[in-house]
Amino acid sequence: MNLVSPGVVTPEPVTSDGVIAAGVYVEGRRVANIAIDEAASWRNKPDHVVWIGLHEPETALLKSLQRQFELHDLAIEDADHAHQRPKIEQYGDALFIVARTAQLDGESIAFGETHLFVGEGYLVSVRHGASTSYTPVRERCESCPRALARGEDYILYAILDFIVDNYSPVIETIQDEVEAMEAEVLASAMTRAQIERLYLLRRDLMRLRNAVGPLVEVCRRLERDNLPMIRPTMRPLFRDVTDHVRTIQEQIDSLREVLAFAFEASLLVGQAQETAISKKLASWLAIVAVPTAIAGIYGMNFKNMPELQWEYGYFAVIGAIVAICTLLFWRFRRSGWL
Repeated sequence: MNLVSPGVVTPEPVTSDGVIAAGVYVEGRRVANIAIDEAASWRNKPDHVVWIGLHEPETALLKSLQRQFELHDLAIEDADHAHQRPKIEQYGDALFIVARTAQLDGESIAFGETHLFVGEGYLVSVRHGASTSYTPVRERCESCPRALARGEDYILYAILDFIVDNYSPVIETIQDEVEAMEAEVLASAMTRAQIERLYLLRRDLMRLRNAVGPLVEVCRRLERDNLPMIRPTMRPLFRDVTDHVRTIQEQIDSLREVLAFAFEASLLVGQAQETAISKKLASWLAIVAVPTAIAGIYGMNFKNMPELQWEYGYFAVIGAIVAICTLLFWRFRRSGWL
């Protein structure tokens, strides 16, 4: 255990077993960095809050946490196995919350999970997969001791708000790409690569919506239900997170609709181009058919064809061909087919 004064904080230990940070706070100020096996003794002290951050911990570490905070077996099992649906569960006077995180990994969205244990005198966050470190959350909370002094439910709000805020860069990046794709669609038909990219974007947006959607219910329960450790004064803050989640959800739905319209517009543009090509081909075929037909008639070598003996027959036939072809070309050009 490292005791520190309220004004000086020693560097957070980063261990190989998954512990990112473990600190004790009194009136919003960190007073100690602790080991996991010391958590229970600090948590039981009046007005002390233990805040532990883990990243992909081993099963033994989770079992140790369970002993320290008397966590439920089902909650520990869920925290040990990722790929859980966002949810909130109440086990006695403790809460277990699952939230999905998202961040860009190249051109696709990588998803992770955060499991939160909240009870009297403690909050434990467990991160799995793609997830931004919560160190900025801890630093922001520590920079405002008055807010952090509110307790465990304020830390819970700060983490959930941070998770939801991190959806925005993903949405904004995809929105920029969608707008560029939409502009290209109106200029020309989409290529196969663009269609494949459009499909991948719609798939990622659907997965993101499935990750974001259940958070509405989680935040709604934190806002309205009389859950342990959630004070009435914190409900407006959770209401703000709920509104933010709904805004993200609306943006996702809007982007999916734009991508659907872009695909439909691409089909219409492609059909229009095919129609224009078909009109041009039909027009030229009609023009070429005139000399072909006339040449075919006079190429049958019948003996009794008066025009063959006429002195000006050749010039008359050529003139007729040119006149008819010119008339057809003019009509097709006027109709917009050529």
